[in-house]
Amino acid sequence: MKQSINIATIFPKHLFWDMDLNTLSLSKDKDIIIPRALFATTQETFTTDIALLEQFYSKTQILKYLKTTKERVSNEVCALVAMRYNVPVFARFKQEPFGVKIR
Repeated sequence: MKQSINIATIFPKHLFWDMDLNTLSLSKDKDIIIPRALFATTQETFTTDIALLEQFYSKTQILKYLKTTKERVSNEVCALVAMRYNVPVFARFKQEPFGVKIR
């Protein structure tokens, strides 16, 4: 039987501040873990953060859950992921110029 892994030993605990870390599963909670692991990444920490995710998840899984999440992952992080995987850049949020609505 495979031993469960405590997410807090892999990713920063503060990313999962609103959850019981003991109940999160790397296999069952990909939709939560992947976007949260990248939520606070920066250009300086991106390579380390994404490499950590890649130890547990495939490129396809990372892209899928990042594109469909409701977490507030920045467009900049999405662009970094797209460049790393050589796929078209995608954005989580539409950016509107000040005072102008995009239709």
